[in-house]
Amino acid sequence: MAHPGQFVAIFGGAVSGAEAAAQLSRRGIHSVVFDQNALPYGKIEDGLPKWHVRLRNREIARIDEKLSSPLVHFVPGLRLGRDIPFSEIVDNWGFSAILLAIGAWKDRPLPVAGIDAFVGKNFHYQNPFMYWFNHKHEANYSGPQFEIRDNAIVIGGGLASLDVVKVLMIESVQKALAARGISANMFELDRSIARVLEKHKLSLKELGIQGPTLYYRRRVKDMPLSPFPPDTPQKLEKAEMVREKIIDNFQKKYLFNIKPLHAATDMIVENGELKGLVFQQTELKNGKAVLIPGTDHVHRSEMIISSIGSIPEHIDGIPLEGQVLKIENKETCQLEGYPHVFAIGNAVTGRGNIEESARHGRDISQAVVHEYLTNREEMYEESFRTTENGVQKRIASLADKLQTHPKLPAEKMTLLMDRIKMLQRQAGYDGNYAKWVKNHLPQRLEDMIGYGH
Repeated sequence: MAHPGQFVAIFGGAVSGAEAAAQLSRRGIHSVVFDQNALPYGKIEDGLPKWHVRLRNREIARIDEKLSSPLVHFVPGLRLGRDIPFSEIVDNWGFSAILLAIGAWKDRPLPVAGIDAFVGKNFHYQNPFMYWFNHKHEANYSGPQFEIRDNAIVIGGGLASLDVVKVLMIESVQKALAARGISANMFELDRSIARVLEKHKLSLKELGIQGPTLYYRRRVKDMPLSPFPPDTPQKLEKAEMVREKIIDNFQKKYLFNIKPLHAATDMIVENGELKGLVFQQTELKNGKAVLIPGTDHVHRSEMIISSIGSIPEHIDGIPLEGQVLKIENKETCQLEGYPHVFAIGNAVTGRGNIEESARHGRDISQAVVHEYLTNREEMYEESFRTTENGVQKRIASLADKLQTHPKLPAEKMTLLMDRIKMLQRQAGYDGNYAKWVKNHLPQRLEDMIGYGH
């Protein structure tokens, strides 16, 4: 029989969930981490572009270490709201607390009337697109499929949208080079498409590639690309400089097109098929992007990808405020109406793009700017550490609250553990976390074609 204590349920095992489990275990508190996938890596596995090999491996190793504590119990393949109702967990299980680290997996809807009728038919959202790119090389891949079309439209403005245009360019150039008998792997093209073409004395025009166009409703210098918080006029000026340099750097390396100060307003539909979008120019008034009448511009394309951000998926019983979870206590992120349920990570902010959570207070020096422009992994890694720091504060607050609560009796602890073991057996998980990871880790592209050569 288990000893009296506290037992916390955590839904989502990636950066936020794993850090929460680690912090609780250090305080002697049991936790169970439920994850909707076989592996708990979230957007590190499915959203972080697969060319970030070293960073992905480092972050996965950190998660594995945190979830390997004997006080942390892992349940794979269980999705809240699909496999178990939120009300069931809250009302019947008797956990000391419940943490929602469910992330933001749903794409923010593109505000063009009727366009969602064409999802999967020339119109796509970023999250499934990046999932396809990260996993399509796997022998047993059975997820969404995409056919890359030239002259694609990408709508966005954050770093995630740059990842989308980069994928489009890598895929298009790789295919065009292969048609000429030239082999160029993803890792070469990741470093610089321009350099690869220069090496073979070729241009996009000679390859017959127009490239995608990224549309953004504000100016380039307004893009949310810099990790530096522009909370003073001096920092804002430097942040704007960084943003413009990032775009200039990306365009020189990856050769895509960009149209700032444009917003999509309508669709081009012919014979029931989406054939493009209508854009209008915008101008900034009082900090808002306002449409300029009479500036309509038609862009015909059979591939349109929206990359305007991600929001948490709605789960029955969980209150929402707009598009994010409704929080009653901003300090603890307690869910409204549920004194023992707390939200952490992107479920609170609605920022599903990894890089959007990045914040730090370092002064911007030319050295830092150069480092950032030449190594985007710094941005991703900064966001992971920022997320962890936020979780640490939340868990410290939660642990203080739990100290004042009566411990769960030994019988309740044993009952919870028995129910968890039952769910683990149903998933085919025998409790050996390291073995489970080894048996379920997806096939890596770098193992197939080599990396860094």
